[in-house]
Amino acid sequence: MRAAAYDGLRITSGAGPAPTSSAQEPIRAEQFGPERLERHAESLADADRPVHKPFRGRDLLPRVRDNGRALLDAYHSSVEAVGAKSEITLAEEWFLDNFHIVDEQLREIRDHLPKGYYRRLPKIAAGHLAGTPRVYGLAWAYVAHTDSHFEIETLERFVRAYQRVATLEIGELWAVPIHLRMTLVENLRRLSNQIADSREARGAANSIADRLLGLSGRPAENADDVLHPLNDWPLPRAFAVQLVQRLRDQDASIAPALEWLSHRLGTQGTTSTELVAQEHQAQGAATATVRNIINSMRWMSSVDWLEFFENVSQVDEVLRSAPAFSEADFATRDEYRNQIEMLSRRSNSSEIEVAREAVRLARDAAEEGTKSSPATMKCDAAETNPKLPGWRVCLVV
Repeated sequence: MRAAAYDGLRITSGAGPAPTSSAQEPIRAEQFGPERLERHAESLADADRPVHKPFRGRDLLPRVRDNGRALLDAYHSSVEAVGAKSEITLAEEWFLDNFHIVDEQLREIRDHLPKGYYRRLPKIAAGHLAGTPRVYGLAWAYVAHTDSHFEIETLERFVRAYQRVATLEIGELWAVPIHLRMTLVENLRRLSNQIADSREARGAANSIADRLLGLSGRPAENADDVLHPLNDWPLPRAFAVQLVQRLRDQDASIAPALEWLSHRLGTQGTTSTELVAQEHQAQGAATATVRNIINSMRWMSSVDWLEFFENVSQVDEVLRSAPAFSEADFATRDEYRNQIEMLSRRSNSSEIEVAREAVRLARDAAEEGTKSSPATMKCDAAETNPKLPGWRVCLVV
């Protein structure tokens, strides 16, 4: 037996094809329009039971690094395939031509997700993403139900809808872009694995077809000798489709091989016609998703994420009721938010509660005629603020 002819099926010395795992499936679910996406965000927020106490959880950074290595390997594999004049799909062409964009996203993730910051994010308590940040689950759902098609308007609506049920913390909102990038990279890694596996399967089918047809300067081989090693394993779809396309419309000597293939597919509950249709649909879906991922990565790099944050932040919505906050520059507004984060972490109050108390105290100060410059903050002693015992609160006044 020529083992090389079966490499694309991962068959070696009695071992069958590698099983397909749900962890290898693309991040893809039913596509939702804007209104349906908002309803899903609300149901997702209602179902989430995050753990707010800082703990390690599932560290996503090792997976990001592994994804980077896997995507680089996939890129080199595609380059080699093109160099060997192997046929590649449109999805693989998209990946190959735009790998520089993928590489930029990987650098963005590595450079902007410090471990300490990651540990403070509330984690998902249960489900297949248990232990990962809640905002990662939000990004995962958005990517799955948009087929990786990013639009800033739909993302803002999705995040606002989520917060109608559960408020996201300041740190979580800042983390939305990077977790979107991480999810897109994860999805591309899964798709690139499938693309490479399918290409290898087609290559194995071509090798077997060459042996049956007597190509490459070799005499045609007996169908039983060539196909017998495949009797014990399910035939991958890409392999079966390629073999069908290579063998049909040949002379009568190929009939035994086609009969064998028809019988094998029948035992798998399908036909060659069904598989060809499924493979064409799968290739079209892969092309659409890879194209969406690449375009989304490109567009995300041009988004003003500071504007996004202030558009969706409920803390900012509260603080904007104090006129001085809106009049302040970004650095000052950000300092107010930093103080609110700190106070919330060190007390039993949520960020929204701290923001509301800050605005209330600012209004009280204004009524007492102690209004100060918009570029400054006023810090009241803890004893004047029993709702935040033991801490000093910096106010917009």
